Amino acid sequence: MDEKLMRKRKWQSTIFLIIIIVIAYLSADITNFNILHGIATLPAALGWIISNLFITQESLERLPDILVKLNETIFMSIAATTTGAVVSIFLGLMGSKTTRVNSFFSSLSRFIASVSRNIPVVAWALILLLSFGQNSVTGYLALFVGTVGFLTRAFIESIDEASQSSVEALRATGATYFHIVHKAVIPQCLPQMISWILFMIETNIRSATLVGILTGTGIGFIFDLYYKTRDYNTVALITFSIVIAVIIIELISNYIRKVIL
Repeated sequence: MDEKLMRKRKWQSTIFLIIIIVIAYLSADITNFNILHGIATLPAALGWIISNLFITQESLERLPDILVKLNETIFMSIAATTTGAVVSIFLGLMGSKTTRVNSFFSSLSRFIASVSRNIPVVAWALILLLSFGQNSVTGYLALFVGTVGFLTRAFIESIDEASQSSVEALRATGATYFHIVHKAVIPQCLPQMISWILFMIETNIRSATLVGILTGTGIGFIFDLYYKTRDYNTVALITFSIVIAVIIIELISNYIRKVIL
């Protein structure tokens, strides 16, 4: 019986692999993508990067302006994440099977999370751009909507995975809904929620660069400006600044996770 089951799984894996290969081949054929040509052009691409993307003394003089825009991007990402997290907590409580008020609000919460999460942040920026124009509000709202979608889903799963014993014990004593949430649910889920919030801050800083190109704000705007003027030395400095900032934020987040988890 075990041998037949293993043979069946092997055939399923083989068929699945063949399907993936066929889909990949058809996709390359439809898009006229030639992997051999792509590999052949790698040395030339690396050579261009080495010869053009390097930091000079002239580009370093623009560092103060770059840091101002970088700080704008970081703080906008933090603001969008924290405010989005507050909304996500309420939606998560309504959407979770453990703490839902009724099936209607539970379904509504999950629907909001699904729509917000499945539309990319860049697409949200394009949609909001039509209403709010090129400004920091558009960038903030795009990151906010994306954050609400992701964190609501993450919080729902975190609450669902919480221990039911303390919740049932409080219900048996006649505790109110808010007492159950405050005393049983939030204390158990808080470390995991903080971890998700920190992860979302890192993600939003990366996304904010692309959003800034569309909305004309933050580090994305200044990157696009110097890229279009072919000032590749300044582009290299901006890219290096973004990488360093993301690494620092990630190190801080990892340290906080080790402390709270």
